[in-house]
Amino acid sequence: MEEFFRIEKDFLGEKKIEKDAYYGIQTLRAKENFHITKTNISLFPNFIKSLAKVKKACALANHELGDLTDIQTDAIIQACNEIIDGKFYDQFIVDPIQGGAGTSTNMNTNEVIANRALEILGYERSSYDIIHPNNHINMSQSTNDVYPTAIKLTLFDLIYKLKDSLRFLRDTFNEKSVEFKDVLKMGRTQLQDAVPMTLGQEFKTFATMIDEDIYRLREAQALLKEVNLGATAIGTGINTKKEYRRKAIKYLREVTGVDYVSAGDLIEATQDTGIFVHISGILKRVAIKISKICNDLRLLSSGPRAGLNEINLPPLQPGSSIMPGKVNPVIPEVVNQVAFDVIGADATISIASEGGQLQLNVFEPLIAYKLFNSINMMRRAFHTLATKCVKGITANEEVCMNNILNSVTLVTCLNPILGYEKSSALAKEALATNKRVYDIILEQKLFTKEELDELLHPRNMVNNYDEKEGNDEDNCD
Repeated sequence: MEEFFRIEKDFLGEKKIEKDAYYGIQTLRAKENFHITKTNISLFPNFIKSLAKVKKACALANHELGDLTDIQTDAIIQACNEIIDGKFYDQFIVDPIQGGAGTSTNMNTNEVIANRALEILGYERSSYDIIHPNNHINMSQSTNDVYPTAIKLTLFDLIYKLKDSLRFLRDTFNEKSVEFKDVLKMGRTQLQDAVPMTLGQEFKTFATMIDEDIYRLREAQALLKEVNLGATAIGTGINTKKEYRRKAIKYLREVTGVDYVSAGDLIEATQDTGIFVHISGILKRVAIKISKICNDLRLLSSGPRAGLNEINLPPLQPGSSIMPGKVNPVIPEVVNQVAFDVIGADATISIASEGGQLQLNVFEPLIAYKLFNSINMMRRAFHTLATKCVKGITANEEVCMNNILNSVTLVTCLNPILGYEKSSALAKEALATNKRVYDIILEQKLFTKEELDELLHPRNMVNNYDEKEGNDEDNCD
């Protein structure tokens, strides 16, 4: 069996490592210590790519400063590029939630890159006198600047994907708003009849709510461009050359194509997780608003015989193991649950950020895990909501109109013509006789049927407004 293992040493002792493994002893120790989520950091491939991009930028800076040879640099860069291209993810085996402020993740990355670089040069793995995980791959670095920088790179990319899913959902609601622009229905406040509106206006509102949050995400995304790379342990830049930070940031911009900048105060930037709290707060805002929309969709489709039944959601699966014919609003329900999870994650991130002490927040692994997980779930949930629910919604126009005709609040719309006293009398009679206001008006010959139907036309029942006015944040990046 010995031929299947190699021996690696650290200051705690020796360990057997599988001969084919690219990770090393520190990764294995972390794997043995942390059985928390029962998953690996490979659950977040964008994060692994980000770590490789940071390591690539650092290697290029160290090479320019003369601290890595051409041969070492070429092999390290090739190894980083392969990881960026999606290779060796199965070698990233540490649990996302870990003690040590992310050191296990950083060392997992260092060891995989080192051993792959050694393989590229024709050496056996663990030949660390040639390329060492700490001395070469982690040169001029600390977990405390590499890890948060990689988190920010990952969030920057993930927010792009989240914005794409939100745009798709927004556009889907916009399409429905056009489809339903002439469907008159009863608007409601406090779940009571208010005044008429169109179903198109209701769906347009959903689109506008989403559009506002796309803009908020874009604003937050810009704040992620400030990183603390070069800060090393606590922000003093210990063990780096004078020009290293500037060169590392320069290469980070080249590697990523994003104009990242160095934080003005590296000691502050190393301990402050405020940007993550800010991002989490925006995610919570998005989740709350989309969840509210899902509540409305469930309510508007309730029934169908004993509820509002103003819209139909696509029937996707039987809704009960005991009640035949029941179909549940399963897609809005699952999106609600995603929103609840995101709201809970925000509370966790807030506590974890507050829990930082002195020059470092050791809880960044939990913060990263919750942020990445929230964005990934939201992205999938919003796409599901658009494709499996919103796109297939139909309107029950007759139900919508009957709700208006049956509602006493119809007199509110006629108040400017009939006057307050007459409108009040109509409402009182309707309530006393259980008749429709519409029918009482015709009985009293206040209008002909043609005149009344014209007054009740959508173009006369709701205010016309220029939809191009208002939010100039529409269609933002």
